[in-house]
Amino acid sequence: MNKTLLNVKLQRICIGIIVLFSLLASCSQDTTKYRIGVSQCSDDIWRDKQNSELKIGAYFHDNVELRFAAAYDNDERQIQQIDSLVATGIDLLIVAPNQVSTISSAIDRAYDRGIPVIVFERKTNSKKYTAYMGADNYEMGHLMGEYVASRLDGRGRIIEVMGLKGSSPAIERHNGFRKAISQHPNIQVVATLQGDWTEPTAYNIVKQWLDNNPGDDIDLVFGMNDRTAMGARKAFTEARAALPLFCGIDGLPGENGGITLVRDSLLDASYIYPTHGDKLIQLAVDILEGRPYEKETKLMSALVTRDNARVLLMESDEMMRQSQYIEKLHQTASGYLNQLANQRTLTFLALATIALLLLLLLGIYMYYLQKARIDDERTQMEREQLDFYTQVSHELRTPLTLIEGPLAQLAETPDIKNASAGASDLFAIVRRNTHHLTQLINKMLDAQVGAPKSDMTDEQIDAITAKQEPEVQAEGTVPDEEAPTVLIVDDNADIRSYLRSILQSRYRLLEAEDGKHGLEVAREQVPDLIVSDVMMPVMNGLEFCQQVKSDVISSHIPVILLTARALNQHHIEGYQSGADAYITKPFSQELLLVRIDNLLHSRHLLRDLWSSRPVEGKDNIKPEESAPTVSNEVQIEDAFIAKFKKVVEERMDDSNVSVEELATMMGLSRVQMYRKVKALTGNTPVDLLRKARLSRAKELLTGTQLTVSEIAYQVGFASPSYFTKCYKDEYGVVPGEDRK
Repeated sequence: MNKTLLNVKLQRICIGIIVLFSLLASCSQDTTKYRIGVSQCSDDIWRDKQNSELKIGAYFHDNVELRFAAAYDNDERQIQQIDSLVATGIDLLIVAPNQVSTISSAIDRAYDRGIPVIVFERKTNSKKYTAYMGADNYEMGHLMGEYVASRLDGRGRIIEVMGLKGSSPAIERHNGFRKAISQHPNIQVVATLQGDWTEPTAYNIVKQWLDNNPGDDIDLVFGMNDRTAMGARKAFTEARAALPLFCGIDGLPGENGGITLVRDSLLDASYIYPTHGDKLIQLAVDILEGRPYEKETKLMSALVTRDNARVLLMESDEMMRQSQYIEKLHQTASGYLNQLANQRTLTFLALATIALLLLLLLGIYMYYLQKARIDDERTQMEREQLDFYTQVSHELRTPLTLIEGPLAQLAETPDIKNASAGASDLFAIVRRNTHHLTQLINKMLDAQVGAPKSDMTDEQIDAITAKQEPEVQAEGTVPDEEAPTVLIVDDNADIRSYLRSILQSRYRLLEAEDGKHGLEVAREQVPDLIVSDVMMPVMNGLEFCQQVKSDVISSHIPVILLTARALNQHHIEGYQSGADAYITKPFSQELLLVRIDNLLHSRHLLRDLWSSRPVEGKDNIKPEESAPTVSNEVQIEDAFIAKFKKVVEERMDDSNVSVEELATMMGLSRVQMYRKVKALTGNTPVDLLRKARLSRAKELLTGTQLTVSEIAYQVGFASPSYFTKCYKDEYGVVPGEDRK
């Protein structure tokens, strides 16, 4: 009890010192402010106590500002929090690593930026730290092992419930405990269960062990902290009438603390795991102010049993009351200082108000002078904002396409359909959240609908697609050689690969990595349909589409624009460039296939239209017939057909004319003309030439007295017999019968 009274006196002296420091702080306006970041790996009563001690310790140093962050046992979150603390401009970092190796990179980054790092309570494999402070966890585990051996008289069966896997306290306490137990061969560690410091996890794993081992008798359970031990106790209480002994580590005071649990016989023993936040603050200030300090500080600790729990609890309760009193006094002093600061602030506010009024008058005057310029800048800003959202959308929608599409394909596979309930649930979570992310991106862009339409330059596109892919042009495996040919134009190799996986079983495929290359492939190969991205380097999709539609070789080819540009004005730009369809990423595989099928079907209808208007002799051609009334697209392509008719008529009587010569007269290569004519009419150039000759021959048979042989030579057949065969194949009768 004398020790308790001494502590009370010391606390009262501390109160007086705090008041003195507070008064001195009110008189000093130039005190250096040290910003100390505290990264806690979790949030529990042990860390609440330590954070409270850190705050009290900071009261003794008026030039210290604390910034706390708790990671809740999440490695990624702690890494982000450390980086965030460093980014705010802290002068020193205090960190309790969640595990030994997981956050070392973040600690290294802070240290490399010249920020002193104090590692406390838990260790890390990083060598880049300024000082370490913490208890000896190996000694803790070893002493607890010796106590357990003594308590069981060197004989018994025990269960060990571990802390978080990979954390230094769990590793070191385990090693110390097992080392001590190994000295007693009649003590058997029946099971070592992996926990994570929390009571619910300990309860679950112990309950599962009890369910699997109903007949095993256990004499003692060692939990690596008090919460773990209490979780194990709860599981045993529900499962068995006779309870073993339970030991933990932390030994915290207060309600539900380890000392109280030992006093109330809920735990047989605990071990005080010291927090000493005040010492931690003093070490931090010593480092910041260049004073000598110990690089490694080991904190002393003690075993808690029913023999000393009551005394320790009384002393701890008194310490907590004094801490609360200090906190209250500090708040009172801060209130007085705030009042003084407020009075000083009022003076500054009065002067600031006058200055603001003058600035306001000046601002109004400048506003009217510069209104026109501001309007121009606002318009430019809105344009840039829209461009920015469009670019971001492109960068987000492309990978979303590569996630949503394959997920949809996987959903139809036997592996997913026959998967376990857990795997199916996880797969459903991924699909649902991917769809949710897509909706968020759509909402983000919808907010910009009122922004003016803007055209993106190639330079802008190059800036956001700085990932040039190697040039690839390959044909996919298709069921037969007569399948339609589809050209895929996209600068993203993964998108091309995904589209290839969707289309290769139904179509012959060609590929290009940008609009310029795609235009070359379209002119050379004349595919049946094109699927193109919009935002590409070298030549974007809009310009590419315009070039395709304006070129006589490729003007008939349907173009689907597949893009992340989702606003209405983007759709308008796409259709103004000549696109036949505009699909927004991420897209449905079924939607893409249906649009392709519909467009190819429409081309078949147009082809049937032209094939129903055969190339006739020049005597039957009328000017008004060269302008069909079905659609604008028919009118555009009819110019090509009219030119082809003219070329055929000019060389109709030449039996030696070749397809190459006809193509030259059309200004095309043989392949280009063949595919263009085939796509528009369903017939080859040779077929159309023969049909034109036979049509002209039919006119001559009924309108002249020329012999069959004369007519055959006149329309370009090399022999009357071959002419007769072709005539019968076309009209079902020989030429002589038709004349009769």
